[in-house]
Parts: sequence; C-alpha cells; structure tokens
Amino acid sequence: MAAPEHTLPPAWPARKPRLLLVDDQPVQLQVLYRALAGEYQLFMATGGEQALKVASEQLPDLILLDVVMDGLDGFEVLARLRQQRETADIPVIFVTAHGGGDIETRCLEAGAVDFISKPINPSVVRARVRTHLTLKFQSDLLRALAYVDGLTGVANRRQFDQRLAIEWARAQRHGTALSLILVDVDHFKAYNDHYGHQAGDDALRRVAACLREHVRRSTDVVARYGRPAHII
Repeated sequence: MAAPEHTLPPAWPARKPRLLLVDDQPVQLQVLYRALAGEYQLFMATGGEQALKVASEQLPDLILLDVVMDGLDGFEVLARLRQQRETADIPVIFVTAHGGGDIETRCLEAGAVDFISKPINPSVVRARVRTHLTLKFQSDLLRALAYVDGLTGVANRRQFDQRLAIEWARAQRHGTALSLILVDVDHFKAYNDHYGHQAGDDALRRVAACLREHVRRSTDVVARYGRPAHII
C-alpha cells in the first residue's frame, strides 16, 4: 500500500519544502500552483531575471523552470544559477511545451534533473517533484554529516569556510553588512587540565548549545573553528 501523500519521507525537513515556479505565462503558473499548493511553500516568477532574484533571496529546494520565455530563456537562467555559489546546487526541472528527444536531451545536458511536458499532468508533476525533493534532501543530509563538528554538533571548519564565502558574496551583491562574532572560552586549558578531558568536552558542548539556542535568522551559522566558535 502506498504511503499517504502527506507523510514525510526520510530525510525531509519538518518545514514545508520551498518551490520556485517560473513561467512567463500567468495561466501556466496558476496551473502549476494549483497542482502543488498546500504541501509546499510556493514562490513564483514571470521572467528569468525575476527568477534569479527570487532564487538568490529565498534559496528554494527545487525550481520548476519554463524553457521558452521572453528575455532570459530557461537555459540562460539555469546557466546563471549554476554560476552562483548559493544557487549552484538547487535542482531544476524544466517545464515546456516543446517536446521531442532533442529538446529533452538538451535540457538534461544543460544540467536539469528532469523534464516535464506541457500541458502538465498534475499527478505526474507532484510525483516527480516529490521524487527530486527526496533525492535533494538525502543529498543534503549526507552533505551535512560531512560538515558537522563531531563533538559539539555545530558546523565544522569546512562548512564555516564555505558559508563565509557565500555570505561574503551575498553581502557584496546586495550592499549589506556581514557580521561575525568570535567566541573564546576563557581559561579552558586550565579547566580541562583540572577536571579532565571529558568534562572539558561537555563544557564545549554546553557552550555550543547556548550559542545555537540564540541564533534567530535562517542564514546565521554557529561553527567550531578549532577551539573557538564563530557565528555568521
């Protein structure tokens, strides 16, 4: 028996997945919206430039992208998404009225994860969206395990370096401030020597947990950078 559609597959986040729907025809956007509304948090764009802006600001989990649009077409949008660090790994499904093996091959070679023909079948769209979100979240989980500090559970040095580069580029692009807090635990060596390494490890975990509890924005990160911890 198939699992109910509302049941979250393993590795899915507790929040609603974010989808960006891109089509320069409002009627087509409404068709996609009706097919996907309710289960997902939906963002919409009616052109390539707007799609790039929304993708950069909202960082959707998946993008359904029309191929033929005025201005930037779908291939140009996908190429520019791949050039930006923060959007480079967002999976893209092309949606187009132009069928045939040649266009499908071109879509996949351009880097799309799938191809859906118009007029869309809502059941097919929902099934493919769910499949690619599951693959995306599984990849995210595996990636996250490689970017987590084993002792404290916060981001490790590798993730800190990558997120710093992303946030630095975002701040430059939007002309906004970037804040970093460096936290050092005073007299930690003396504490470690006196109470032992196990107590020292527990102290670091408690400090990291306290810092993480006070993070409010989704873009903020607590990371262990050697012995200190940082917040971006």
